Amino acid sequence: MGYALREMGKAFDVVNADPAPGPLMQFPGVPEIRIAPAVEDDFDAAIIMECGDLARTGVSGLDRFPVINIDHHPGNTAYGSLNWFDASAAACGEMVFELVRALGVPLTPVIATHVYLAILTDTGSFHYSNISPRTFDICRECLEAGVDPLLVARNVYDSNNMGRLKLFGTVLSAMQLDVTGRIAIVYLDHEMARAAGGTYEDTEGLINLPLTVKEIQAVVFFKQSEGEEYRVSMRSKGEVDIGAVAKEFNGGGHKNAAGCTVRGGIDALQKMFIEKIERAIESQNGRMAGFEH
Repeated sequence: MGYALREMGKAFDVVNADPAPGPLMQFPGVPEIRIAPAVEDDFDAAIIMECGDLARTGVSGLDRFPVINIDHHPGNTAYGSLNWFDASAAACGEMVFELVRALGVPLTPVIATHVYLAILTDTGSFHYSNISPRTFDICRECLEAGVDPLLVARNVYDSNNMGRLKLFGTVLSAMQLDVTGRIAIVYLDHEMARAAGGTYEDTEGLINLPLTVKEIQAVVFFKQSEGEEYRVSMRSKGEVDIGAVAKEFNGGGHKNAAGCTVRGGIDALQKMFIEKIERAIESQNGRMAGFEH
C-alpha cells in the first residue's frame, strides 16, 4: 500500500508494533518499517490493515487521524472513518491489489512481490478454506508483473537461522496431545526461547507443523507474554471453527486460524482451551454425520 501511495506522489510511513520475522527482512522496504509503540507525528490519515479493532495494532496515537480500516477478519468492529471489510478475501493483500488497480497505479514488480507474499503467507501456503479463484487470478497477475514464486518461497521458507531450527525442536519435543489425539498443545516461554538460542519471532509458522499429522485436527499454541499472560494462537483443519473459540476470549481471526490473549495459570488455561476445541471438533463431526445420513 505504501509503494502504491508513493507511485501517486504521496509520502508515507509504515509503522508496526513488532519487527517482521527474520526471513521477511529480505523483501523490499521491510527493514525500513518503523517499530514503535506510538505514533506522534502528524499525518493526513492512518491506513490500518489486518486489525479487527484499533487496539489490535499495539500502536497508540492512531486515533488522532482519520482512520481507513481495511480488513478481512470476521468480527471487525468497523472502527474507522472509512471501513472496507471483505470476509471473502483470502488475504488482506487481495484487497490491496484491488485498491491498487482501482487507483490506476501500475503493478510494479515491488508491489506485485508484496501482494504475492501477503497472499502466500496469509493463506498458510494456500492451505486455508477461504481461497478462491480470485486468489489465483491475482497471483497470476503478480507473476506476469515479474514475481519469481520460487525465489519468494525460498526466502520465506528456506532462510531460517540455527536458533529457529533449535527452537522448533525444543517446542515440538514438548508438544502434548489431548486424550483423543486430535488436538496438539504447544507451549513456549521466554526461558525456553533463550535456552534454544532463538526468539519469539522465530516461531513464525511453527504452529502449522502439528497439523501435518493426519490425525491432528487442531493446534493450540500458548506463548508467554509476561507472567501469567499468554498469547494464544490456534489452527484447525476443515470445518473445525476455532475462530469461534477465540471470540469467546475477545480474540478474532478466521475459522481455521485465530488467536487471543488470556491470563491465568497455564494448566487451567490449557484444560479450558482443550475442552472448547474438543467441542468444536465434536460439533463439526456431528454436522458431517448429519450430512451423511
